Amino acid sequence: MKIIVGSKNPVKIQAVKEAFSKFFDEVHVMSRSAKSGVPDQPFGDDTFRGARNRALALRDEDADFYVGLEGGVMDVLDRTVTFGAFCIIDVHGKESFGMSPILLLPDQVIKGLKEGKELGDVMDELTGGHNTKQKGGAAGFFTKGVVTRKDFYVQGLCVAMAPFLHRELY
Repeated sequence: MKIIVGSKNPVKIQAVKEAFSKFFDEVHVMSRSAKSGVPDQPFGDDTFRGARNRALALRDEDADFYVGLEGGVMDVLDRTVTFGAFCIIDVHGKESFGMSPILLLPDQVIKGLKEGKELGDVMDELTGGHNTKQKGGAAGFFTKGVVTRKDFYVQGLCVAMAPFLHRELY
C-alpha cells in the first residue's frame, strides 16, 4: 500500500503511517510538499479546503492513497478551538474527510491568533520551545503529553478511512 502525504512535517507523516497501519499490513508512506491554498492559519472550512487541496496536489504521482492534513481553528459556541482536518483520496478519485478531536484554546493563545500569528508560533512563544508543531503540538502541551499532536490526528484519519473500508455503503 503506497500512501503519499502532502506534508514534510514528521508528526503528520507518522500519524498517517500509524493510522493506515491499523488497516493494512504493508504501508509505505512517502511525503511531498503540497500547497494548501489557504491562509497559513486557516479558520473553519478553510481548514478542510487546505487538507483537500494538499491531497489533490499529489494526484499526479502513482499511489493508492493521497492524504492532506491541515491544522486549523474554529469557533464553537463562542469559544475558539483547534483541530485537524483530513482529506483522503484514493487512486480512483474517491474522497473522504475526517476531523480530529477539538481542543479548547485559552485566551492568551486566542489573542495571538487574532494578531495574525499561526498556532505553532503562538505555542512556541508560550512554551519557550521551538517548532512545537513538529513535536507534541498544542495538544501535547495542554494535555501534559497525554495526547500528542500525532495522537490528535490518528483517530481522525482512521475515521476518514470509513468510506474505503465499506465501499458498498458509500
